Amino acid sequence: MHILLVEDDPLLGEGICIALRRGAFAVDWVQDGASGLMAMRDGEFDLVVLDLGLPRMDGIEVIRQVRAVGNPVPILVLSARERPSDRTLGLDVGADDYLGKPFDTAELLARVRALIRRSSGRATPSLEAGPLRLNPATLTATWKGRSLDLTRREFALLRVLMEQRGRPMARDTIQRHLYGWNEDVASNAVDVHVHQLRRKLEPAAIRTVRGIGYALGDVAGDTA
Repeated sequence: MHILLVEDDPLLGEGICIALRRGAFAVDWVQDGASGLMAMRDGEFDLVVLDLGLPRMDGIEVIRQVRAVGNPVPILVLSARERPSDRTLGLDVGADDYLGKPFDTAELLARVRALIRRSSGRATPSLEAGPLRLNPATLTATWKGRSLDLTRREFALLRVLMEQRGRPMARDTIQRHLYGWNEDVASNAVDVHVHQLRRKLEPAAIRTVRGIGYALGDVAGDTA
């Protein structure tokens, strides 16, 4: 899952990026409202974490402009503004949730997971596909009752394939879900991750879709 962070505080922004990456999310970070708006127009993100007090363009105006063009990306607002009117304004112009500063990173991650779950139309916190189980909150997975030892990228890849409910995903789309803009990515990185996952599951668990990319295999028919 690919998240955009729009936050002008360097220390806070760095801490949020670390927390999100530890949660198996790909994250890109910009530090002003205008850059955030441009990123949302040019990129495909699963969620935006947005500060309100930003240089160049206030967060409220960013939300207004994003919603004006029909972009439905979930937006989680972060703000030190404590007046109820500020919170209600952010929600009324199109934000999906609001978290006041200071906050606990565990709560931030829980809200991020909840918003992504809601936007995908999924009611349960865990992902299930036949004998495959994934728990995004604990970053744990089981296959036929056996615990899997997954890297962060492998977990992220399984999660995005399960969210797609067996629909094929192009390699470049998968890559955008696994890596941020400034990360060095080998041309065969996605193929390598798929190969490693097949070894830990079984070859049929992830199928190759010729000319497109990959999809969850036969277990996808049981995805809840």
